[in-house]
Amino acid sequence: MKHSILDSLSLPAPKEIEAASRGQRELATYLSTKQETQKISIQDAHNETHQIELPTSALTLLMAVLGELAVGNAVQVVPVHTELTTQEAANILNVSRPHLVKLLEQGQLPYHKTGRHRRVLFADLMQFKDKRAQESNDAMQELADQGQDLNFY
Repeated sequence: MKHSILDSLSLPAPKEIEAASRGQRELATYLSTKQETQKISIQDAHNETHQIELPTSALTLLMAVLGELAVGNAVQVVPVHTELTTQEAANILNVSRPHLVKLLEQGQLPYHKTGRHRRVLFADLMQFKDKRAQESNDAMQELADQGQDLNFY
């Protein structure tokens, strides 16, 4: 059985949560988003210090990962061009696979076929998810505005 890129997630241990929280705070203190690259130092097992130059975008992503770990969430980096099965895509959207297939067949979400199997690009799925969340927020705001107009408290 082929393993998906989304298969192996594990929650961080308490010591990892603490280290992530501390690391995020310390990284935020020194991170300068005005530079394209930045140098960081790490110590190896022999306490020798090594400087590494990294893109600022990678350090910003690292800060986001540390933030998620600090609150106890599992994190996985998924390349935007990753192809997902319909079940994986349905799991991310928290819908049933048949409902996801219906969305695909209605053209609401792009997909392509690999043999007989439908595949959804992770980037397309995230764009769809964001659009759906925005539409939901807009509808909630419209309801709140109507409630205010009608003096419903």
